[in-house]
Amino acid sequence: MLRLLPITFLILFACEPELPPAIVIMSPDHRISVELEQIQGYPTYHIEVEGKLLIRPSALGFRLRKQPDLTGPFKVIQTNQNEIKETWEPVWGQENLISSRSNMVRVELKEINSPGRKLILYFRVFDDGVSFRYEIPEQSELDSLFIIEELSEFNFAQNGQAWWIPGSHEFDAYEKLHNKSLLSEIDSANTPITYLSDDHFYISIHEANLSNYAAMTLKKTSADSLSFKSELVPWPDGDKVKTVTPMLSPWRTISIGWNAADLLRSRMILNLNDPNRLSDVSWIRPMKYVGIWWGMHIDKYTWVQGDRHGATTQNTKTYIDFAADNNIQGVLVEGWNQGWEQWGQEGALQLTSPYADFDIDSVTQYARDKQIAFIGHHETTANVSAYEEQLDTAFAYYANLGIHAVKTGYVGSIKPSGQYHYGQWMVNHFRRVVETAAKYHITIDAHEPIKATGIERTWPNMMTREGARGQEYNAWSEGNPPDHTTILPFTRLLAGPMDYTPGIFDICFDRYKKGNKVHSTLAKQLALMVVIYSPLQMAADLPENYTGQPAFQFIRDLETDWDESRYLEAEIGQFVTIARRYENKWFIGAITNEHGRTLSIKMSSITDSDMVAECYSDGADSDWEKNPTAIHIGSYLAKSSDSLKATLAPGGGLALYLRPVEDSDIDLRSISKLLQDQMTQK
Repeated sequence: MLRLLPITFLILFACEPELPPAIVIMSPDHRISVELEQIQGYPTYHIEVEGKLLIRPSALGFRLRKQPDLTGPFKVIQTNQNEIKETWEPVWGQENLISSRSNMVRVELKEINSPGRKLILYFRVFDDGVSFRYEIPEQSELDSLFIIEELSEFNFAQNGQAWWIPGSHEFDAYEKLHNKSLLSEIDSANTPITYLSDDHFYISIHEANLSNYAAMTLKKTSADSLSFKSELVPWPDGDKVKTVTPMLSPWRTISIGWNAADLLRSRMILNLNDPNRLSDVSWIRPMKYVGIWWGMHIDKYTWVQGDRHGATTQNTKTYIDFAADNNIQGVLVEGWNQGWEQWGQEGALQLTSPYADFDIDSVTQYARDKQIAFIGHHETTANVSAYEEQLDTAFAYYANLGIHAVKTGYVGSIKPSGQYHYGQWMVNHFRRVVETAAKYHITIDAHEPIKATGIERTWPNMMTREGARGQEYNAWSEGNPPDHTTILPFTRLLAGPMDYTPGIFDICFDRYKKGNKVHSTLAKQLALMVVIYSPLQMAADLPENYTGQPAFQFIRDLETDWDESRYLEAEIGQFVTIARRYENKWFIGAITNEHGRTLSIKMSSITDSDMVAECYSDGADSDWEKNPTAIHIGSYLAKSSDSLKATLAPGGGLALYLRPVEDSDIDLRSISKLLQDQMTQK
């Protein structure tokens, strides 16, 4: 069992009230510096990286309802600077050990003028970024808090290329294609927003430990085209946050990289969350799963009971058999409960009442006998009040059936009317769901969720979530373009795991729906299972599309919980190559956008031992539009002195499984011949 092992060293320096007007805090490696200044009593911060200005002086503070602005002028009461070193073991993750170091300053401020309210600022500077948060302590001058605006500014010093989805008034859907534009051309954006500055730093703005607070978007200020401020998602009455003191805000995070892969390596967001609160994690299980899901999206099945009902007793047992035969640990079942034909009506979906053609007792017992996890489903149709009324009952129902994993969904506008998916009320709802699920030893895969901000460290049963435009858009829209999955790792995935649902083999699915297709090659669908990290990883296609397909062996072999991850090459919107290790096995995924490219990997960057490489690469004439299913599959001997070269087709990819050499493998062809074999289709 993996247990949390915090190792923290603090060095405290208490300062006298008479302080210089500026406080400087450096990253441990001294490449990043933050300077806090009191400009006529009003606090600001600015950031430099290697002596270059990254963020110009930017304001801090709050506007409060029925209270004066909490912005200053202040006097500094006290500062403390701490060096924080920490090493901890995640319950699951992209590595089995996470270490971090940072320098933190705590600055206690008090208004010079009456009523003399206090505000505390925290800044932590890591080697890979900067974070800050607010504390409004308990005080007689402030009890109830009604925040109408958080005034945190991000005044960038350099323009650059940005990747973003809309923010202001887009408070109900993260499921957008990313825009690509100059930073100066953005009016508002949801976070994470990522950009490459003109002086070639990679920067991503997000937040960590979003608890009892509204989600943050960024909105351009009137100051200039590179000035943004926090724009919190509102309550129906316009308030942004309703709470009491003491209040701790989420951390505002500014991830900084010297190349695109540096953003992928960062664990700053996780490190800013609280340690694991669960003493027993034995029931938390990373796994691969299949499910009665894609068939509904392509119109083979229906959620509603009828002639094409997907979630029947027999069909579910067929999926369970398939999983048991193919090293798949779970089966998701959607549409088993009554009420889907009354979608949108008050209290329509009955979370504890099976349809007549679904014997849930028989099915769950069958799954247990086969040692397969039954993954339940709670679709709420965004009727959150109704869901909360049956939350305990619905989770207890699953727990009594031995079910330890549930997918939740919130399709539609939130009820009660006026609430947004990403406002404080829903942030607290999502946390309530996670905590209630933990009480019943149930893990969560949340769709239409609040954004990921690293709370999986604190609540490791919050395993994965959607929160971006996923695979299903290929089934009933214009689809996700080939560059979409080369942008996600540098935007949405910086926040946490994503249930993208890769692994579609029947790229065009014309038997069920003409005119739609998946915008990738088959090899890329395999590679995505490595590139897009999720501890619950779905092989999303129909079982019959995997049967007899040699490429399915990669999914059979794939692991989902990693001891180590390496980010070999990356460029936002262009290509990504990631290697992940489980014990003595490595899995590598490489993907590209609509442009083909040649990949080169030195095997010494992965292993110093001879390995067998099971390769799944694009064929000679593969192309996401013209020939998406052409694939080359072969076994090769990979020595640490070898270099692997391979062609990635337009919209293509490469998946490799590296395993230790056995006696029967000594006569294998060298991995250096892969590119040649690709081109000749041997």
